[in-house]
Amino acid sequence: MSDRLLRIRSAEFHVMSERVLEVTQLTSRLNVLPFDDEAGKAELFERILGRPLPAKVTIYPPFYTDHGLRLELGERVFINQNCTFLDYAGIRLGNRVMVGPKATFITVGHPVHPQPRREWLTGAPIDVADNVWIGAGAMILPGVTIGRDAVIAAGAVVADDVPAATLVTGGKAAVRRSW
Repeated sequence: MSDRLLRIRSAEFHVMSERVLEVTQLTSRLNVLPFDDEAGKAELFERILGRPLPAKVTIYPPFYTDHGLRLELGERVFINQNCTFLDYAGIRLGNRVMVGPKATFITVGHPVHPQPRREWLTGAPIDVADNVWIGAGAMILPGVTIGRDAVIAAGAVVADDVPAATLVTGGKAAVRRSW
């Protein structure tokens, strides 16, 4: 799924739903392991991601993802506690990306209008370049690209692309339109 719609109750949606249930079971097991059980964590991350963690990646549980197979992690990525990656449309974290606690990455959503909202999922990938720092509680929304060396402040809601070597802040909601 990438920059398109997925019909709920379709065969593709059913396959995705099955994967979500499987990964939810795996992450629930991961999140209750003793912190020092490196072998147990490595085995579960390999099942969640469909491959071993890249070199020197650090992830502190609890960790949440809904799909796992479309989460691409570069080398030396650091992910702090309680982060969520809804990765069905794809998330790429470049080398040396640091993610603060409770950060959320969301690649799927629903149409805004009420009629199709329960019939379709929308989605677009998230791409985070090398050496980005994402602060605690930040939320990265579908389709966002974050440029190299950028900093996303704690609590920021990122709905638009972020240029390289910039600091972005803010999370204030605003009425945009009505129907």
